[in-house]
Amino acid sequence: MEIIDGMQEHLRPGDHISIEITHPSSSLVSSIKEKMEDFSSSISIALVPENIAKENRRAYIPEKLSIGPFHRGNRAFKNMEGQKWRYAFALLNRKPNLELESTIDKCMKAVHELEHRAKRCYSDIKLPGNEFEEMLLVDGSFIIELLIKYSNKSLRRRGDPIFGTPGKLFDLRCDMVLLENQIPMFVLQRLFQVVRAPEQCEQSLSDLLYRFFRNMIPGEPRNLREKFNDEAHHFLDLIHNCLIPTVSYPIGTKPQDETETIPSPAGKGIKPARELKRAGVKFKCRANNASLLDIDFKNGMLQIPPLVLNQSTERLFKNLVALEQTRCVNLPCVSSYVRLIHCLISSEKDEKLLEEVGIVTNLLDKDVRVSGLFRDICEGVTVEEDFHYEGLCDQVEEYCEAKKRKWKKLKRKRKNRSPGAVASLGSGSSSVLVVAVLILVFTALGAMFSALSFFLHRN
Repeated sequence: MEIIDGMQEHLRPGDHISIEITHPSSSLVSSIKEKMEDFSSSISIALVPENIAKENRRAYIPEKLSIGPFHRGNRAFKNMEGQKWRYAFALLNRKPNLELESTIDKCMKAVHELEHRAKRCYSDIKLPGNEFEEMLLVDGSFIIELLIKYSNKSLRRRGDPIFGTPGKLFDLRCDMVLLENQIPMFVLQRLFQVVRAPEQCEQSLSDLLYRFFRNMIPGEPRNLREKFNDEAHHFLDLIHNCLIPTVSYPIGTKPQDETETIPSPAGKGIKPARELKRAGVKFKCRANNASLLDIDFKNGMLQIPPLVLNQSTERLFKNLVALEQTRCVNLPCVSSYVRLIHCLISSEKDEKLLEEVGIVTNLLDKDVRVSGLFRDICEGVTVEEDFHYEGLCDQVEEYCEAKKRKWKKLKRKRKNRSPGAVASLGSGSSSVLVVAVLILVFTALGAMFSALSFFLHRN
């Protein structure tokens, strides 16, 4: 008000006042935007911790294909690096009416807008801005073109080394679900919007992903297509979402004075399968499941979905566990699952028991034991208070304890019969014995007299 009053002293009738309202600079807007993204984003792609990877580092390193910044520049992937550029060229140069430079420019602008957000997804990244953006464009374009070619055979060129080499596609698919070998899903979504798919491809990005990765999902859960949505952070997270269990268990039902179950190395678990069977627990293969992790226990029956172990099982489970152990996801359900299976299958006898009922199918080499496989997967894994199957284990233990109490009660009844009843039973047995002896004696005497009478009569 003082400023206005001061201005009024110098104003004359008819004079106009011009007030300039300054807008925030573009740099300030960008700074605010980046801070918002920093606080709203979280790390979803991380290097596997040494305590998990030390026993088998190869399970987390790609064999044929490098995606993302962590293994970029490795000479082992030189051949596939050239293939990535060829696939990117095929995708960006498919439209004859559009210039390649124009398409690249549109894609680079889209990638540039996502650069800061994408970098925030990685735990450790040292690539400069331009190289990082180039990596996102080439890797993202390669993946989209690979998905399109996989679903549309007519778009594959004769002699394509990926589709023409036996086992090559399987190897690439396995590499594409490693934790350290990812790019953010939102980058793929944006590129898929900018680069229009060819006319032969009518599928959405989620449709293409479903066709490409559906055989990688363990357990073949029902309604799988519905789980392939745009909410996943990357491919490994997409598979993790497909495995989230739908069965829940009451927690804390076990009486406080009950004996704890045999603990797993993480402190929580369940008794081996053969011990549970001796305790009265039955096993059944659970069919038509929403998730491989949907294990149930009812009326003494432990129902477990079928698990097929093949060449990709160990690497996939190890990376899913690493995803959870690095806190890239909040629900350690896969870590809980492998811990439970590890406790159930502690020996070859346990494995055979579960194979007989169809719960486990081992397609690996004969010398590969399931117990050893899950022991390796669980190396360095901690579940702590987030063990998903805690309530289930309590239910099983309560059932086994109830069975044990029932057997003890029956045994006690047999031992605690009254002495009078025992004595009566003893005297009764003696009487029966005396009568039997007398009958035998009289029978023998009768036979002897009959024989004597016969001989006397004959003489």
